[in-house]
Amino acid sequence: MTCVDIGCGALRNAVPLAELGYRLVAIDLSDAMIRAASARLTAAGRSGVHVVQSPMAPLPVASHAADLVVAHGIWNLAASGREFRAAVAEAGRIARPGAGLFLFTFSRHTLPDDAQPDSGETFVFSSWNGEPHCFLTEDQIIAELGRAGFARDSAGPLAEYNRPPAGEMRVSGAPVIYEGTFTRV
Repeated sequence: MTCVDIGCGALRNAVPLAELGYRLVAIDLSDAMIRAASARLTAAGRSGVHVVQSPMAPLPVASHAADLVVAHGIWNLAASGREFRAAVAEAGRIARPGAGLFLFTFSRHTLPDDAQPDSGETFVFSSWNGEPHCFLTEDQIIAELGRAGFARDSAGPLAEYNRPPAGEMRVSGAPVIYEGTFTRV
C-alpha cells in the first residue's frame, strides 16, 4: 500500500507508517524539513521512503496512486482559499477510490468570534500571527473536502483539540485544531 504524506516535515508520521508496511512518498517544500527527513531516515535505518521536495499543489504523484493521504498541519498554511482548494483537489486526484485521508488542521475556534477573514476570503485570516492561515469550521472542512471527493469516515470523529470551554475566550497558546479521517469516494 502507498501513503503520500503531504507536508511531511521531519517524518513524524512517515516513519511509523513505513514500519506498518506502507510505501511512503514524503513531500515537503522546506529545505530544512527535507534535510531533517533525510537525517531521520538515516538515523532510523529506514529505506523505502521516497522524500520529495514539492509544494502541496501540484503533487508529483500519479493519479489514483495513494491508498492513504496524510495532510498533517499543512493545509492550514495555504495563503488563500484558492491555494487551499488546489491542495485539497490534488489530494483527491492522487487518492484512489476508497483511500483514506488523515487531516490535522486549524479550527476557526482558534480566533475570536468577531475576527474577520482577509479581504475576498472565506476562511483565511492574517489576524492570528500576521501571516495568512486557514481556519475552518467543521462544516467548511466537510464541504471543502467533499468537493474533492472525500467523505467523512464514520469510524472516527472529527475531533477538535485545545478548544476552550464554552463561554471562555482563547487568549494564547496552541491553536485549536481539527483531526479526523475521510475516505475518497
